[in-house]
Amino acid sequence: MDPVTPGGGRRRRSILRLGIAALAASALTVTGLAGAGTAQAADVNVAKNAGFESGLADWTCSAGSGTAVGSPVHGGASALKATPAGQDNAKCSQTVAVKPNSTYTLSAWVQGSYVYLGASGTGTTDVSTWTPGGSGWTQLSTSFTTGASTTSVTVYTHGWYGQSAYHADDISVFGPDGGGGTDPDPTVPTAPAGLAAGPVTSSSVSLSWSPVTGATGYNVYRDGSKVLAVSGTSATVTGLAASSSYGFQVTATNSAGESPKSATVTATTAKDGGTTDPNVPRHALTGYWQNFDNAATVQKLRDVQSQYDIIAVSFADSTATAGEITFNLDPAVGYASTADFKADIAAKKAAGKSVILSVGGERGNVTINSDASATAFADSAYALMREYGFNGIDIDLEHGINSTYLTKALRQLSQKAGSSLVLTMAPQTIDMQSTSTEYFRTALNVKDILTVVNMQYYNSGSMLGCDGKVYSQGSVDFLTALACIQLEGGLDPSQVGLGVPASTRGAGSGYVDPSVVKNALDCLSRGTDCGSFRPARTYPSLRGAMTWSTNWDATAGNAWSNAVGPHVHGLP
Repeated sequence: MDPVTPGGGRRRRSILRLGIAALAASALTVTGLAGAGTAQAADVNVAKNAGFESGLADWTCSAGSGTAVGSPVHGGASALKATPAGQDNAKCSQTVAVKPNSTYTLSAWVQGSYVYLGASGTGTTDVSTWTPGGSGWTQLSTSFTTGASTTSVTVYTHGWYGQSAYHADDISVFGPDGGGGTDPDPTVPTAPAGLAAGPVTSSSVSLSWSPVTGATGYNVYRDGSKVLAVSGTSATVTGLAASSSYGFQVTATNSAGESPKSATVTATTAKDGGTTDPNVPRHALTGYWQNFDNAATVQKLRDVQSQYDIIAVSFADSTATAGEITFNLDPAVGYASTADFKADIAAKKAAGKSVILSVGGERGNVTINSDASATAFADSAYALMREYGFNGIDIDLEHGINSTYLTKALRQLSQKAGSSLVLTMAPQTIDMQSTSTEYFRTALNVKDILTVVNMQYYNSGSMLGCDGKVYSQGSVDFLTALACIQLEGGLDPSQVGLGVPASTRGAGSGYVDPSVVKNALDCLSRGTDCGSFRPARTYPSLRGAMTWSTNWDATAGNAWSNAVGPHVHGLP
């Protein structure tokens, strides 16, 4: 993608994303004997639902600022996420039962910028502590003493005005039982239900199952042997043999033990180099997902709007070896682990989506100008596909390409990945003005394995249409007359998509209202709603549209995907 404004480019700011934690209050302490043989009760955690395993039960959050989330968590299966907004600091509180004249230790695991933990109504000196944030989980801790007649105290967490969301988990108010008791000890969870096999490759099987109440983790078994331990309700088992059948089971775990095994589900891996992932639909919507924080809404893959059929993860990184690429998950996105990211890819694929890795971007570059670099690209790209479960690759190189060697690289990748490879491109407008350009040559060279070219109809100024006339950026004519060059220049209509920004902040120039995109799609596929340029024929199999980015779309209230998505899917 080639946005030139501060909001539009591949701007990587290492901003702490809120992740979280939680403190498990532990040890029971016996205070000894008081008087003639009467024992004092052991200290307990008097906070209820301390790990938010029951959502926000027992907690109250100001202005609806809090929610229980399944990831990231410090312990168990849930944690608190609270988001300050306007004049609200996202305060979440609980009133706990305490004993008078007693000392309590208050602690929590938190993550985020300017997170506070405190207690009020103590009857003595109210307390609070805070952290300005850091690169990992932080345990906040303080203590208070109750007054002579104090039987309840309010404990709380909050963030700060204008800051991002914070997370908190495993909150402990440890001291004498004030009569309210503590959360009951966990019981062994029941066996998971709903185990199902999703997409498979020649060496992996994706699994998913229903959550189990009280579970803090899950174990995955292959043919009776434990192979994985995960915190979520999905997993991808790798290292399998091609064309082989396996039986899988799952158990749920917590501190009380492990559940019985689930029913067995059987899955067969694909032939070597093959996959059973779904094909891209006849008319598809493509969205680029930002693996960085540049002031657009930060999303995890699971948050990507359902209208998108192809999700291009942006971006791969180059290495010191010419042509070789790698992928580095940005902490700013908020994933607790790479495994969670892979699970999101598997879930999107199970939902019928294609998740691909984009190579390039405004600031990214990969040099493929020799046989060695072509092989390095193909080998590393295929390795990433196998490691993460990507369906394919997007070529978004914006600093010049060599069509001879890029063609060789893509051919080698296709031989490794097989016929299910999803291969897309996102050239700039100048790169597709003529069939003699290196980008256009590459597209034609790999036409038999190419899924779609989503040219970027923005950040370009005026350009020539297929009729030799100059058209201004940001109009129906600009979209249709430039698409005509590709449609009449040798690409199949199913290999042509219209790439536009999702919002005015998504690019330096070239934003068009979704209604303009819909008119251009209708003009090209149906011959209706054209501007002054009218193509000589229609292209009913036109693939669809693309946007930069799903994040900017979310920032604008999903207006782009909500309008353009259904229209693309309704094309003839």
